[in-house]
Amino acid sequence: MRLTKIQAYLTQRNWPYRYWEENGCGSIDFVYRGLSYHIWEYPPEEPGAQSNVRNAGRPEDFSGDYEGQILALLQTW
Repeated sequence: MRLTKIQAYLTQRNWPYRYWEENGCGSIDFVYRGLSYHIWEYPPEEPGAQSNVRNAGRPEDFSGDYEGQILALLQTW
């Protein structure tokens, strides 16, 4: 299982989400206040993720501790 910290946070907040893995990369889709959000991991050879949690209409790339960065944004909501 991937993106475990984000999954734990979404579960703690009782926000329904859909999680799946493909080729060792985790993906999460969820809706918050009527807007759709996604978090998609890149393959291990290109570590990082893409998400639209900062701005629902625009995806952006995260690198380094991408899970921590995305989680920090979610915690501001």
